[in-house]
Amino acid sequence: MTLKLTVPNMACSACANTITKALQAVDANANVQADPTTKLVSVETQASETAIKEALTAAGYPAT
Repeated sequence: MTLKLTVPNMACSACANTITKALQAVDANANVQADPTTKLVSVETQASETAIKEALTAAGYPAT
């Protein structure tokens, strides 16, 4: 399943790295593309959308 989420407070590549690590903690095999310029995170994962959104929120980057 591929999720496309908007993360308004992702500002830089360090933010993108934090988001990637948080999502890979939920699903180690997740393919995460985080783009601070567009504020978009694309995640190819087996985890549920709820689990992904909760991981983002816990990392300080809630998705809209």
